[in-house]
Amino acid sequence: MDLTQQLEKGRFVSLEKPANTITTAAHWGALNVTVENGRVVKSEGSLLKQHQNELQDVVADQLYSPVRVKYPMVRKGYLEGNKDTTLRGRDEWVRISWDKAFDLVANEMQRVRQQYGSEAIFGGSYGWYSCGSLHASRTLLQRYLNVTGGFINTKGDYSTGAVQVIMPHVVGNIEVYAQQTSWHTIVESTELLVIWSSNPLNTLRIAWTSADPEGIDYLAKLKASGKRIICIDPVRSETCQFLEAEWLPIHTGTDVALMLGIAHTLINENKHDKAFLANYTVGFEQFADYVLGKTDNQPKTAEWASQICGIPAETIQTLANAFVENRTMLMSGWGLQRLQHGEQSHWMLVTLAAMLGQIGLQGGGFGLNYRYSTDGLSMHSGIRLGAINAGKPNPNMPFFPVARIADALLKPNQPFDYNGQTLHYPDIKLVYWAGGNPFAHHPDTNYLVKAWQQPETVIVNECYWTPTARMADIVLPATTSYERNDVTVSGDYVVKNIIPMKQVVEPQFEAKNDYDIFAELAKRASKEAEFTENKSEMEWLEEFYQIAFEAAKKANTPLPTFKEFWTENKVLAFKAEQEQGNSFVRYQDYRKDPVQHKLATPSGKIEIFSQIVANMGYDDCKGHPMWLEHREYAGKTTSAEPLALVTPHIKYRLHSQLSYSSLRQYYEVNGREPVLIHTQDAAERGITSGDIVRIFNKRGQILAGAVVTDGIIQGTVALYEGGWYDPQDLGSTSPLCKNGNPNVLTHNEGSSKLGQGNAPNTTTVQVEKFIGDAPKVTVFDEPSYI
Repeated sequence: MDLTQQLEKGRFVSLEKPANTITTAAHWGALNVTVENGRVVKSEGSLLKQHQNELQDVVADQLYSPVRVKYPMVRKGYLEGNKDTTLRGRDEWVRISWDKAFDLVANEMQRVRQQYGSEAIFGGSYGWYSCGSLHASRTLLQRYLNVTGGFINTKGDYSTGAVQVIMPHVVGNIEVYAQQTSWHTIVESTELLVIWSSNPLNTLRIAWTSADPEGIDYLAKLKASGKRIICIDPVRSETCQFLEAEWLPIHTGTDVALMLGIAHTLINENKHDKAFLANYTVGFEQFADYVLGKTDNQPKTAEWASQICGIPAETIQTLANAFVENRTMLMSGWGLQRLQHGEQSHWMLVTLAAMLGQIGLQGGGFGLNYRYSTDGLSMHSGIRLGAINAGKPNPNMPFFPVARIADALLKPNQPFDYNGQTLHYPDIKLVYWAGGNPFAHHPDTNYLVKAWQQPETVIVNECYWTPTARMADIVLPATTSYERNDVTVSGDYVVKNIIPMKQVVEPQFEAKNDYDIFAELAKRASKEAEFTENKSEMEWLEEFYQIAFEAAKKANTPLPTFKEFWTENKVLAFKAEQEQGNSFVRYQDYRKDPVQHKLATPSGKIEIFSQIVANMGYDDCKGHPMWLEHREYAGKTTSAEPLALVTPHIKYRLHSQLSYSSLRQYYEVNGREPVLIHTQDAAERGITSGDIVRIFNKRGQILAGAVVTDGIIQGTVALYEGGWYDPQDLGSTSPLCKNGNPNVLTHNEGSSKLGQGNAPNTTTVQVEKFIGDAPKVTVFDEPSYI
């Protein structure tokens, strides 16, 4: 019996699982884990699926990896009182007892609060931590810091930093995390699907909570439908190949120019939807004057756009006509806005969709979040679990955009612009990180190394010796999700299942739960009761479950008691609300009645021109979307750096998570991260597949393994994000990353003064064949300790 048939049996069902296994979950889905003699021997997905998700197969790797942090550790120089913070990342480690570790951390926290105040403590701790309701390391860290006096936090995220600031000015909400028009509606009604710099076949394998396979199943339905699908991307992605879609290779960072060329064609041929623009948008006139060149003497013709984006002018004109003649869905990824002037990309995409006049129609419009989790799936019961909270924040604490952490450390008290405000960076003396790996995801790694040397103390809770843990002063060994009890759901937008995350094995070595670590630290600050509320692990879980239990009762969807749920050890699934969920169309209500369902913008409409943004007076984000040339991109290379760089997601890890696992066998080349290089670019450099190459620019240098292919646009190379930083000669002017972390090469500067978002995808590099004996990758080995 397949999942659909099981759901037909009733609104609430319990999915079957193989005997003698334990049910748990991770970001990559619900899991069945087989244990023999106290040791994991097998793991696999619990939910029925059509496509394999290899991420679900490596629980044993996560538990028994040689790079597990086994014991509390402290940097030798720090322990001895040496104030030289440049030793971080290259000092010896000393194993200490938990009591000693708790003393060190508690005393240092107290010292910094007393000497500098709570505004000297940073605990934003950005990263993909546990998917459970209780053991969420970042939330627990912030809860501990809040009950003991407060801390400096951040705003936004690395994924969508630019777009989530500009979209409220355009459509009245951040949009990238909103429920999208249903996949069912797209399969039924969309005639032309444009997947714009997105690779959902890879990214739908993971979720902020726990992934559900149904999104990928819909990709299979799209393929079977025979619809026309176009992928606009510098790389011929796995999604493009799977769907057998038309591939339009485009130069990285030039999507706005392409959209403007399409817009010019629509205006020039009088094919834009004037009625929709008049009734549902404001500011089109100002934008049209720009497109036609009335404001800058440069018409944004298809020929002009072609010179920038690399797509022939005739193709651009054909696209414009195909978009307007078909029910078209513009389905974009987030990489579009992770670049300099990134705010322009999605603002322009919404503007183009408005010109087509299909926003709010079945199968038409735009979508910014089909590449992630359960967005676009059928609505379910709406039942939600409870979860631990971060406590009451100190209202007097300043903040800064999350992608500006290196600037905050290096530029204390200096002013910066953000979304119409002038703010000041704090003076951070102590960094406490739990559940993240900035030395994998933050741009310009060598700049971050310098920034990381500024605080007096860096503390990290970690399961593994990540590059970030290696750059700390104190490292506390944390349990994985499989060494503790928790509860979660599948789906961040649509709760399809409640999953018991049962402890699979005992904590390995001396690892402790983050909850227990922070409870002990709170106790030493006389705040234990405020942190724990006098509840045990299982009491918290029962409370979280009870919230769902009561909601289900009101919805006439009775659930088993928590005791029954926990004892049964199975995934609980909810039947979809088929009529509502399958027919959901984003902005349909707004289209039907733009007065009653007006948007939360000043005009109540889609703002193609925003007077608020214009009044900010920024030179890098003006009142309407426009092409602003990037500092580095394919159209602005040099003889020293002739190639553009793009950093897509890889299917075999979640950012840097699982980089250490056996999944490396599927992608590593010559023991290193792979780099995709076009056949012609490789031939000009004497490079063949399998060669180790050096990739370098003014910011740094790395080694990688070459993959020569025609599946990337000429003039661009692709390095997958998330590779662990493995520096040779850390402390030198330009240490060589032996493993291939692309952020050694990327920019640290924000997207614009408006959003200050993460902007790595405007980078140029040079590539050469590496000659001689390549240094061994050592980041996946346990560091030596005393």
